[in-house]
Amino acid sequence: MKRIVLTGSNGFVGSYFINHYKDKYDIKKFSFLNDKLEILDLNRIDVVFHLSALVHQMGGASANEYERVNVIQTVNLAKKAKASGVKQFIFMSTVKVYGEETESAYTENSVCHPEDEYGRSKLKAENELLKLEDEAFKVSIIRTPIVYGYGVKANIKNLVNLVQKISILPFSGIENRRSMVYVGNLCHLVDEVIRFRVKHGMTEECHPELDSGSQNIFLASDDEPLSTLKLIKLIAKNLDKKVYLIKIPFFEALLKLLKPSFHKRLYGSLEVDNTITKQKLNLKNPYSVEEGIGLMLKGES
Repeated sequence: MKRIVLTGSNGFVGSYFINHYKDKYDIKKFSFLNDKLEILDLNRIDVVFHLSALVHQMGGASANEYERVNVIQTVNLAKKAKASGVKQFIFMSTVKVYGEETESAYTENSVCHPEDEYGRSKLKAENELLKLEDEAFKVSIIRTPIVYGYGVKANIKNLVNLVQKISILPFSGIENRRSMVYVGNLCHLVDEVIRFRVKHGMTEECHPELDSGSQNIFLASDDEPLSTLKLIKLIAKNLDKKVYLIKIPFFEALLKLLKPSFHKRLYGSLEVDNTITKQKLNLKNPYSVEEGIGLMLKGES
């Protein structure tokens, strides 16, 4: 049984991983808020799975704070892991390293142009981690779009609350494409990355079409993107709630003027194509989008 140190275990992703993989791995929790890195014992640990992060803050956070949490803490943990003989370091990153909304799908090889401090801090951490990799210490970077599941907060939770409270919504005709990943599919990917990289490693000969940095990149996604319209319909269906979607003249233009960030989340597209990741790992998502939404609303954790 492989021994794992997991950071960020109190979040809904960490909680799901522990609940579903505790019989497969010997999982030890570590919290940067409650524990000291200096006394963390990483001897005889096989994998560090680093989830802990300062995520995108709607109210904003300083560049220094993103640097301290997402870069410095991450690199210090990785350096200690490497010095302690840990074989693999898994870093949970974000598609924000690519940039923001786009009309074409991002892939593992897309050029990164992060547009906010959160994305820039995650990309910097990725680059610093890659400098530490050698034959004995494998770095695996997982970039995720929106992750959803039981216990999720922020945008998905707000949308669920909106559908629960209001029966008539002015979102008819939205044809955007947004990739998301159900927490069960994401944790399955992590499980496959652990199995694959520890057993086989990754060399340029495996996939000569990739540059050396891309060998370490794994992109998470459900099998199909959703429009805001379809997402609302799936939420309503699983809540057994009747929702009427209508189109109001000038609503989109007004929303874009008054609430540009909210408009972007509702109408913008951000799609990823993780074909390369699926080919590398021979990966098949265990859950469809419909199943993921249903499990989120039924409370499976």
